[in-house]
Amino acid sequence: MTTLYVTEPYSIVKKDGDTLVVNIPANEKENKPARKVEVPLIKITEVVIVGDSTLTAQALATLMEQRAEITFLNAYGGFRGRVIPAESKNGLLRLAQFRAHEDPRRGFGLARRFVSGKIHNMRTLLLRSNRRVNESDVAEAAESLRKIFESVENLQYNGELPVDLSKPQKGTSWGTLGGFEGAASAEYFEAFGSLLRSDTGLGFETRSRRPPRDPVNAILSYGYTLLMHQCASAIKTVGLDTYIGFLHSSQYSKPALALDLMEEFRAPVVDSVVLTLINNRILQSDDFIEEMGAWRLKDGARRSFLEKFEERMNTEIEHPIFKYKATYRRCIELQARLLAKALDGEIGGYQPFKVR
Repeated sequence: MTTLYVTEPYSIVKKDGDTLVVNIPANEKENKPARKVEVPLIKITEVVIVGDSTLTAQALATLMEQRAEITFLNAYGGFRGRVIPAESKNGLLRLAQFRAHEDPRRGFGLARRFVSGKIHNMRTLLLRSNRRVNESDVAEAAESLRKIFESVENLQYNGELPVDLSKPQKGTSWGTLGGFEGAASAEYFEAFGSLLRSDTGLGFETRSRRPPRDPVNAILSYGYTLLMHQCASAIKTVGLDTYIGFLHSSQYSKPALALDLMEEFRAPVVDSVVLTLINNRILQSDDFIEEMGAWRLKDGARRSFLEKFEERMNTEIEHPIFKYKATYRRCIELQARLLAKALDGEIGGYQPFKVR
């Protein structure tokens, strides 16, 4: 199935029979004529509108009928809003999710598994990528991640109430888990720059989010935004509540469960795409714009990123648990289904997605 990205400014998406037609206006600055792109409706599972484009009421209604989601982002990749089909009728599953959220022991167990999967996959990416560069600091970071991963696997809940992991408290199991996650991310991103070609002019020192202070951070943030919406879509598909999370605190307008689920997929999906784009010179320094200390992709470069992101999402791998071939997009849905089964008691516990 396909995600349709509408990135050209002021485009209009219309329905024509069994087809979506994207009418793209002329761009005098880039000397591009007006044109249109046609996509069969049956292939579309999601539409992402970037910037100041729109859909007709008929196109919107048809997409809703076939349960496709529409996500609106601003020109910088920031989230504006989502239009989703009617909510799942499985209220019993959401009640099970709420009960787990109110049970500190169960909540901690799920949070620990999300962190475990994240660290495992960060370490795997470092080891795979270091076969090319053979950097000692990357090898050392991978070894540090191995030790942190083992500590997370052995961490036990000690009975205290959960806390916001953005403000971990020392001496509590929740605080210790947040500390392990933070330490692992610091080790990982300290080594990440060594995996990038040094002759691209796109250096990377540390992770910065709001705002992204260099081009690499800009595309990492952009990719994570896209990935979060893929996870939110999968969560909605299986009938869970996107806003009730376990690792991430549940706050107004924060899609906490989508952020939980995406932790396992950051490295194998987004970080892998970023390495490919930069190391193969698909993106270069002149593909970015700096405004008020924040960096973003130019329009043409954004299309290159989206192409590689979709290519990665449609890449087939052997699912580590089910042992059959599935795309990364399908793997995200499978993990959401495993989480749902763990919450309603159909299986003993949630197993995170761990690439090999």
